[in-house]
Amino acid sequence: MRKDISRSLSSENSGEAYISYEIVGDIAIVRLSHSSPENAQNASETIMSIHKNVKTTLVQASPVVGDFRLRRLTYVAGENKKSTIHKEYGCLFSVDVAKCYFSPRLSHERMRVAEMVKPNETVVNMFAGVGCFSIMIAKHVSATKVFSIDVNPAAIQFMRENVRLNRVYGKVIPLLGDSKEIISNKMRRVADRVLLPLPEKALEYLPYALSALKASGGWIHYYDLEHAAKTESPAEKAKLKVEKALDDLGVSFEVPFVRVVRSTGPNWFQLAVDVRIM
Repeated sequence: MRKDISRSLSSENSGEAYISYEIVGDIAIVRLSHSSPENAQNASETIMSIHKNVKTTLVQASPVVGDFRLRRLTYVAGENKKSTIHKEYGCLFSVDVAKCYFSPRLSHERMRVAEMVKPNETVVNMFAGVGCFSIMIAKHVSATKVFSIDVNPAAIQFMRENVRLNRVYGKVIPLLGDSKEIISNKMRRVADRVLLPLPEKALEYLPYALSALKASGGWIHYYDLEHAAKTESPAEKAKLKVEKALDDLGVSFEVPFVRVVRSTGPNWFQLAVDVRIM
């Protein structure tokens, strides 16, 4: 969940100080344009008065950066903690928001992809984090297997815990390492479907996603970030980027579906591109 509650703050503190917040489990993570202790406390009080289940408020003190996609978080109020359990479509996700990347705003997208997976498919999730896409698929699709790869050891630790919490032993296989190396060395031509849920690296890793697919083809769920002015279509820009990359790689494909998943900033959008490789 991600909200903008600037209108709920007092007039002297709203607008200039407040941007948005998201709720992960019982933790609220606030983004402020002016991160003073007073602004943070005002935002925290407002959020906790609206969401009675929130036990902790943190302020995001840096952008999401690095290979592990982490951000610096500062404690504001409530219980001084950064670990929680987030509930989503019947799944439980244990996560430390300071050690692992997690976005509650991808909830609908995770379920959308899970509903596309067919029984008995083999799926490779190349940037799995704490296993959200992987576990959603395993919980909702019978007899499927998801190889769930991430380079962050903390994320793999929480993924293993989430396998236990959701009782998907043997269906979600946590793998620590770089997806390029793991696929090249162990997982060529094994998958019916491959997920590339990290927009910053999806284009670079696309050839490895192709090599993971079975020789008969399959599906790639590609995620992209695009800047688009009011006169431009972010979906069209993302589609053209993927089509050019696949043309350059010499594969036969179709792109039946593109959607804007969310806005990530002024004129910036995250997109999902479903690709069928033939």
